[in-house]
Amino acid sequence: MRPAALILLLLVAGQAIAEDEPAPGDEPADSKQETVVLGKRPLRGTKGRDSSMVTRADMEERLPRSSPDALRFEPGVFVQQTAHGQGSAYIRGRTGQQTLLLFDGIRLNTSTFRQGPNQYFFTIDSRTVRAIEVVRGGASTLYGSDALSGVLYAKPIEVPEPAEDDRLHVYPGLSFRGASADAEIGGRVQTGIRLRNFAFFGGIGARKAGLLEGGGIVRNPLDGGVPQVPRLASDGRTQLGTGYKELASDGRLAYDLGGGRRVVAAVYDYRQFDAPRTDQCPPAYAALGECMVYAEQFRTLAYAAFEGPLGKAAQDARFTISYQRQHERRVLDRPQSAIVNGGKDDVDTFGASARLATQSFALAPFLSGRLQYGFDLYHDRIGSVAWMEFSDVGTIVQDSRGQYLEGSHYTTGGVYATAEGTFIDRITLRTGARLGGAGAIAPGDPESGTAAVRRNFFAWSAFGGLEYAPLPYLTLLFNVDRSFRTPNLDDLTSRQQTGPGFQFENPSLGPESAVTLEAGVQVKLDWLDADLWGYRSTLFSAIERSPRDVSDCPKTAPQCASSWSRFQLVNLPSEAVIWGVDAAVMAHLPYFFHLRATLAWAWGEGPNPGKPPSDKSIPWEERVPLSRIPPLNGTAEVRFSHPMGFWFGAGLRWATAQKRLSLGDRSDARIPLGGTPGFAVLDLRAGLRVNDRLRATVVVENVGDAAYRYHGSSVNGPGRGLVVGLDVNF
Repeated sequence: MRPAALILLLLVAGQAIAEDEPAPGDEPADSKQETVVLGKRPLRGTKGRDSSMVTRADMEERLPRSSPDALRFEPGVFVQQTAHGQGSAYIRGRTGQQTLLLFDGIRLNTSTFRQGPNQYFFTIDSRTVRAIEVVRGGASTLYGSDALSGVLYAKPIEVPEPAEDDRLHVYPGLSFRGASADAEIGGRVQTGIRLRNFAFFGGIGARKAGLLEGGGIVRNPLDGGVPQVPRLASDGRTQLGTGYKELASDGRLAYDLGGGRRVVAAVYDYRQFDAPRTDQCPPAYAALGECMVYAEQFRTLAYAAFEGPLGKAAQDARFTISYQRQHERRVLDRPQSAIVNGGKDDVDTFGASARLATQSFALAPFLSGRLQYGFDLYHDRIGSVAWMEFSDVGTIVQDSRGQYLEGSHYTTGGVYATAEGTFIDRITLRTGARLGGAGAIAPGDPESGTAAVRRNFFAWSAFGGLEYAPLPYLTLLFNVDRSFRTPNLDDLTSRQQTGPGFQFENPSLGPESAVTLEAGVQVKLDWLDADLWGYRSTLFSAIERSPRDVSDCPKTAPQCASSWSRFQLVNLPSEAVIWGVDAAVMAHLPYFFHLRATLAWAWGEGPNPGKPPSDKSIPWEERVPLSRIPPLNGTAEVRFSHPMGFWFGAGLRWATAQKRLSLGDRSDARIPLGGTPGFAVLDLRAGLRVNDRLRATVVVENVGDAAYRYHGSSVNGPGRGLVVGLDVNF
C-alpha cells in the first residue's frame, strides 16, 4: 500500500469516536498520578535543571527504532550510530563514559564502558519504557561517577494499580511494528494483571531487521569522494554490515503494603543476535568479506525494591538491590587469511542503593525546606577470553588474555546529601555534595606483557543552584556543578579495535572532573512553554586518545602494529572547555495545533594530546578541537490532534556540517574526509486512537530521500520509507 493511501485510510477511520484520555504508561516520568492530555507533553523533567522528557506517547507517535532513537528530538542530544543495532547519545558534546545511564534508578554503566560511543542504551527495550528523562549537565552528586555531561534516566512502564475488589483483572495487549527501509518486522505480546494487593506487568517481544537502505551516498566534503564507511551495495543505497535480530522479555511484580508503601521485583532481559559493527564490516580498505559481528549482545537486569514513606525523616524512601549481567560475544571473520578472531566478555554487577527524602518542613513563615540523602554501591566481576581460529584447518588457539583481564574486579559508590530551601515562593536555593570513589583490581598477564593493576580512586562532587521567579510565568536559574569520573577497567586494562584504530591500556590514568556553570530562562504560559540555557564546562584531567607509534604497541598485540593508527588514553595536561547553548519551545495553538522546536550548539577545545613533532615544518597546534563535538543542530515538529482521536503532523531534523575535527576524528573512518556534511530530514506522521483499545500510527520517514549521516556515525540514515505501528489492548 502506498504511504498516501495508508494515511488517507487512517484519517477516514478517524471518524470513529475516541476518548481523549492517555493510555496506561503515558504519564510523565516524575508523577504516577498526573496524566497527559494528547498533544500536551511535559517540556522539562527535574525541577531546576536543564532537562526534558520523552514520554510513552511521544514514542508511540514518532515510532523510533530504539531507545537512543527516541532521543533525536530532545534539545542538546545528538544520537550517533556505529552500527545499525547500536546507538549512543551525545549530551552537551560528550557520550559513552561521560554520560550516565539509569534504568528505574539503577546504574547501567559498568567498568567496561569504553571511551567514545557505545551500544548499551540500545539494550533497553523502548517498548517497556514509559518515559526517558534527559538531564543535561553534571549530576555526580546525585548519581555518582560518569555523570559529567548528563544523565539518561529510563523509567519503566508501571504495573496496574492494586484492585479494589477480590476479582482477577487481566489486561492483555499486543503491538506490531514494521519499517520498509530495513525490512524490519517485530512485535510484542504483553499483559497486565491485578488481584487484591498484587499487580503484574510483563511481556515478550521480538524483532528482525535486514540491510538498511539509505538515501544514497554521503560524500566527503574535502574531495567529493565516497567514504570507506559504510560499504554500499551496487545500488549505492543499501548498506552492508547492517541488520540484526533481537528478543526481549520482562516481568514486573508489585505488592501493595498499604500506607503508600510497596515492594517491587522485576526482571528485564534483552538479547541481540548477529549485529555487524558497520565500520568493521568490512573495515576501511579491507577486503569485502572481512566483518566483525556482535554474535551475542545480551543484558539481563533483576532487582527488588521497597518504596514508600518511613516517617518524617524518610517521607519518600526507596531501597534497591540489583544484579545485572552484560554479555558480549564478538566474531571477526577474515576469510582471505583463513582466520576468525573471537572474543567473549561478561560483566556481573551487584548493586545496592538507598535514596531518601524528608518531608517538607517550615523554618519560618516565609521559608520552607527539604533534605535528600542516600548511598549507592556497585561491584563488577569480569570474565574475558579471546581466541583465534584457523578456519582452513579447524584449529583454535586461545589467547593469553581477552579484551579485558579475566578475574578483574571493580567497585564504585558513594554517599550524598542535598538540601533545598524556598523563600516566599519565589526564590529557591539548592546545594549538595557527594563523597565517592572506586577501586580497580586486575591480575597481570606476563605472556601478553600486561601489568597487574591495583588502584584506588577518591573523588568528590558538589553543586549549588539558584532559582528566582520574578513573575508567575518567568523563572531565572543559575547552577554551578562539579562532577567526576574515575577511570574504569576499560581505560586501565583493555586492548581493542576502535573507530580511529587500535587502542591499548594505560594503567596510570587518574580521575577526570568537570566544573559546569549554566544559566537558564524558563517561560511558562497557558499556550507557551520555553527553555533557553547557556553553559560552560571546564574539564580537568580530561581523558582523551593520544596518538602512538608502532614502537609503542604491546609486544603481543599484532592488531596494534597492523592498524592504520594507534591510540592510548591519557589525562590531558591542562584544561579543556566546552561552551554551548540549548533551547526548546512548545506552543499550543488554536484549532488543536501544537508546535515544538529545539536547538543545540556546542564548541569544544582542549590541549593537543599528541607530542610535538621533531620536524618543525610539520603543522602542530597547542590546542585542538575535542573529539566528535556535534555541529549546530535542531528539530521542529507540528501536530494537529483532534479530540475525536485522529492526528497528523510532521517532524524536521537538521544539522549543519561539522568540520572541526580532533586528531582522532581525522583518522576515524566513520567521519568522511573533511568532516560530516549537514542535512535536513522531514518525516510525515498520522495516527488514530480508538477508546484506548486500538492505536494505529504511520510515519513516512525522510520524505525528501536525503542522503545523510549523524556526525561520527558509521551508518547513513534511512532513505524514504514507511514505518507502521499498531497497538491493540483487550
